[in-house]
Amino acid sequence: MSSPASGKIRVTQIGSPIGRHKSQRATLIGLGLNRMHRSRVLEDTPSVRGMAEKIHHLVRIEPVDEGNGS
Repeated sequence: MSSPASGKIRVTQIGSPIGRHKSQRATLIGLGLNRMHRSRVLEDTPSVRGMAEKIHHLVRIEPVDEGNGS
């Protein structure tokens, strides 16, 4: 997990919402995920972190390296 100062995180769906509670499916959709192995780069805010933590068993969270120097 990255620190909040990094700015962005990559959230990748690694689990299926089939058989899960409706609120977990809604949380995936709220994060912009709807299919396996799709990723979204999102702002690292407390609300996004909270949503990702709620479905931590369905997603992988990675820090995004913004220091490419281009």
